[in-house]
Amino acid sequence: MPPCCQERTLPHTPPLRATYAQRFRCIGSECEDTCCQGWGVLFDQAACEKYQKLPPSPLRTLINASLLRMPEGAKPSAFAKLQMNGANQCPMLNANHLCRIQAELGEDFLSHACATYPRIVNSVGGIQETALALSCPEAARLVLLSPALLTPAPMAAPEPPNPALSAASAAPTLLRWFWPIRQFVLALVRNRAYPLWQRLFLLALCCQRLDTIASGELQRSIPAFLADFDATVASGALLTAMEALPLDRTAQMDVVLRLAGMMLHRSNVRPRFVECVQAFTTGIGNGPGATLEKLADRSALAHDLYYAPFFDRHPHILENYLVNTILRIRFPFGAEGSQFSMARECALLTAQFALIKGLLIGVAGFHRQAFSAAHVVHTVQAVSKHYEHHPEFPRLAYELLVESRMDGARGMAILLRNAEPTVLHPAVPEIHAPAPQEESQSWPSLSEVNPHESIRSAK
Repeated sequence: MPPCCQERTLPHTPPLRATYAQRFRCIGSECEDTCCQGWGVLFDQAACEKYQKLPPSPLRTLINASLLRMPEGAKPSAFAKLQMNGANQCPMLNANHLCRIQAELGEDFLSHACATYPRIVNSVGGIQETALALSCPEAARLVLLSPALLTPAPMAAPEPPNPALSAASAAPTLLRWFWPIRQFVLALVRNRAYPLWQRLFLLALCCQRLDTIASGELQRSIPAFLADFDATVASGALLTAMEALPLDRTAQMDVVLRLAGMMLHRSNVRPRFVECVQAFTTGIGNGPGATLEKLADRSALAHDLYYAPFFDRHPHILENYLVNTILRIRFPFGAEGSQFSMARECALLTAQFALIKGLLIGVAGFHRQAFSAAHVVHTVQAVSKHYEHHPEFPRLAYELLVESRMDGARGMAILLRNAEPTVLHPAVPEIHAPAPQEESQSWPSLSEVNPHESIRSAK
């Protein structure tokens, strides 16, 4: 066997396990943005069959009237859809905004979606991994604000590789190395020797190279490649090259605005999301007469004065966002049955992060010295509820990156990189700001909230 194909042992590090989802507890009627409103909920066939066996009662009548059977041929997991009431809320909520099905019949009668949300479970090689949907405010608080989200813990031995897997098929071949790749990705994302944008750039390079190994263009074993890449990261050999990467605030702002406006009028827009977009647009000075260059300059100022100082003090928040997203989307392999390309999955991860980061910079510019963890949680939760549950968003986001020529590692660097702050960080007290509606600044109307349209008209 050639030396380049020989197995190599990765540096020994304790495996990191995601056990934080076990700590999640629904806060029920105290939730500021209940999951029982604003979207369609699918009921599985098993739950519907249980309801049909219930004795006559007002609750059974309500259930029968509220569930709409999906067309023939639908999956058992999507057997029926719950119809919301006139207030766009689940009709099963009682006067205390708690579920009548759970209160009167017990948790065993909940649909699978209601019983598991916001937990997202993936299973690879016999090992289950649970992430949380950050569209739930309490889940967003748990994930984002935990100082130590991942904990070193024993990992059960994965199932042995299936010899029936075709060596010519890239996904199954690399899937045999899912856990070594996953541990490497998590370690890279949490490596604070590099600024976060450089960690994601290195991750993009890694994913591109893994694709070439999977396609047979590069004759390397996965352990050998990961060990070499880990050594390169540890040596800092790529630092000079990364510092020479271009900085293009205008191109970055253009993509963030287009991502933010992508589905604003395609789905049911919730008030919390409107608040975030309005704070963002105000924070970067968007409005009549704004140009892309002026918005980029205003965003850079908000980044230097308010965003960067906050996240310098709390670096775990954005790391935790990335870690949970990596677990949620089964990165870098993607959902089962999806088109397999690690570079594409990395581009999608970058797009989601760039959108969150860009909006947070604007929100920080809006709240200024009062920008706090509460605003971060509010923004991430509202954006996640708007985008994460729309299956067309990943496709549209990737098409936008390709169109903008930012789907490669160099483009992703432009999308992620900010210059080092050129102004001194002010002392920012860690306080909670008043709600946006209490601010004295005027906000744009909802008709002005589509950032892409407003920029286009200003050119």
